[in-house]
Amino acid sequence: MEPVFDFTEVILNKIVVHNIGKRPEDEGVKLSRTEMNITDNAVEAILKQYFLSNFKSDYFFGFSHENNLDMNEVFTYSTQIFEDPDLFLDQSIHIANFLYDNSNHPKIKPGELYVCKFSNMLVHGEYVDGIGIFKSETKDTFIRVYQKNDNYEVDYDNGINIKKLDKGCLIFNSEKESGYLVSIIDTTNKTDAAYWKDDFLQVMPRENEWYQTNQLLNLCKGFSDSILTEANNVDKQDQVAFLKRTEAFFNNNENYNNEVFKQDVIGNDIISEAFEEYKNNYEMERNLQPADQFEISKPALKSGKKYFRSIIKLDKNFHIYVHSNPDYIEKGLDNTKGLKFYKLYFHDEA
Repeated sequence: MEPVFDFTEVILNKIVVHNIGKRPEDEGVKLSRTEMNITDNAVEAILKQYFLSNFKSDYFFGFSHENNLDMNEVFTYSTQIFEDPDLFLDQSIHIANFLYDNSNHPKIKPGELYVCKFSNMLVHGEYVDGIGIFKSETKDTFIRVYQKNDNYEVDYDNGINIKKLDKGCLIFNSEKESGYLVSIIDTTNKTDAAYWKDDFLQVMPRENEWYQTNQLLNLCKGFSDSILTEANNVDKQDQVAFLKRTEAFFNNNENYNNEVFKQDVIGNDIISEAFEEYKNNYEMERNLQPADQFEISKPALKSGKKYFRSIIKLDKNFHIYVHSNPDYIEKGLDNTKGLKFYKLYFHDEA
């Protein structure tokens, strides 16, 4: 499968940096009045690595607004840049001020805001222009070794780790009528970071193959944890077996079909009805379109491996980590000791 993104030939056309202070403390925005002029190829390469290397997922969003797409501020600023690159600096200032206005939570960190204009971005086989909006909030301490006379000395400095992008957004000049193709990254302030996606960017997930696969995996894990429980007379071993059959189904099929899934993975009519009811409620609560048939996204499956981690916890003494066939585990009851037990079958001892 070809990668979703290919930035091998990408060109960094424009870049400007602004500083976003803490709004609850009225620190304000410190704005650059001119664009950066990068003449060092090494610096440009480092910046492109920092900005782009973390964007690998086929999980796209699109700008949205409850009334009219043109009322989405970042969508409008981006459109102005795409249509007239000479407006880049002015629009970047609008973006910086708008981000500051939506940084109201006291835990939101200040930091540098980078706004970039790219060209030659290969997305889904098409070369397009792109706009990057990135915010660095975390500073790392680096050891610096330097030579002084005939000796080497050591000191330190604070800076940005180019392998750790805190917040990022790539806006591809494609599918404008649907709010552009947008990809986002947010690795900080997990509990308070909704402002980046919901308040600042105002984006909604694109219900493509990646999104549908990810939602179905999450649905199956929720069904396992909520319905396939001892409270509903389902043994932990059967719960694990369901997850492993689900994993095998997604690994071995190119497409998801709801009826085939229920037949191959569940089999039991009563549990199949419970799954269908859970699925309908899940989609309704999240305002999702019913996903009864779609192409399985292998990148989404790879990133969703966490859904299939199966652990059987036995009191406080033992944990059984099930990585493959749960049929090699047999559950029983020792009447003499009055204790339950698991019997494990294996070929070789590692």
